[in-house]
Amino acid sequence: MRPIFRKLSATCAAAALLAGPASAQDKEKPLPPEAGVAPIAYLYDVTSGQVLFEREADRRFMPASITKVMTTFLAFEWLEDGKIAQQQSFTIRPEIWKKWNNVGSTMFLPHDARVSVDDLIHGVTTVSANDGAAALADGAAGSIEEWVAAMNAKAEEIGMRDSRFGTPNGWMDEGRTFTTARDLTTLATAMLRRHPKKYRHFVGHREFTYNEITQPNHDPISGVVPGADGIKTGFTNQAGYGFLGSAERSGRRLVMVVAASPRARDRDRAARDLIEWGFSAFEQRRLFAPDVPVALAEVQGGSSREVALVAENGVYVDLPTGSSGDVTLKLDYEGPLRAPITRGEKVATLSVSIDGMPDYTIPLFARDDVPQAGFADRILNGFIGWLS
Repeated sequence: MRPIFRKLSATCAAAALLAGPASAQDKEKPLPPEAGVAPIAYLYDVTSGQVLFEREADRRFMPASITKVMTTFLAFEWLEDGKIAQQQSFTIRPEIWKKWNNVGSTMFLPHDARVSVDDLIHGVTTVSANDGAAALADGAAGSIEEWVAAMNAKAEEIGMRDSRFGTPNGWMDEGRTFTTARDLTTLATAMLRRHPKKYRHFVGHREFTYNEITQPNHDPISGVVPGADGIKTGFTNQAGYGFLGSAERSGRRLVMVVAASPRARDRDRAARDLIEWGFSAFEQRRLFAPDVPVALAEVQGGSSREVALVAENGVYVDLPTGSSGDVTLKLDYEGPLRAPITRGEKVATLSVSIDGMPDYTIPLFARDDVPQAGFADRILNGFIGWLS
């Protein structure tokens, strides 16, 4: 079947909604600050799905301790699936303790420690504990190797197309671990959308105390940038200084990556400037709430001749601050859709075009079940089709 492309009636509504002051007051597309040195930089609006800025977004680099975000996400997934529990405790095996005792960042696990999953994840997210990540991986999966295999499988599942993990903590491994800024944003987005409660519980704390030792979090934006709440720094001599961060203001969530900076202060300044620029240089408008139909798709062989399409997280657009914005929406699906259709099934894509900004797409889902037509439905649909 050929693809069907239709300009939505919502296009005109969106244009009216977004119409601003006279064009004389329109601003040119804003440019991000160049403060700091960040050879790799990426800024993404999770709420709208828009890329606000990218520089070397697909360049591979060694993530160092940012690797621990993948370990954290996998732990969240396993907690959700019941494979592990927060209050479950693991005994640190002697070989794990010997290899990771006082190696790099640490939560100072004793050699005979029996430690909860909750403490291990907090140690990973707050003080970047290499020993904690290794102990969590070994205890949860039975071996470091099995955990790393699960990390890579999960990365592939969520669409990290240019990443590979060789350790649970990002310690130097001769380049076997690598990622990109775009992939790290995919990871952060999956974590935020799938596990918002776990994210709030484990990520963004300013300090962590374990075994009567209190250590600070070195996140450069939490507690400094309004709304910032994580996520993870990284550094090795090979990788330089990097950071995967996020902040939320008034329901709008941004995720950013800066990487390969030569000095910590360069990375920190670049991170703060980039995310502040994202909030100040763009305004966000909601076009459709999550439960409001975006369009109708034709259905063949169903009890209904059409099905309403909705966006799981709603449809939002970011426009340069003060801009009137010209927004075009385009529906794309293989049609007509064939029944049966299940509520929540992804059946279409909404393409969003904004003058001067990269296009982006939003998946659309069936709002209702559409079973196959019965005999009476087929007769009625045929008659209606003949009339139309």
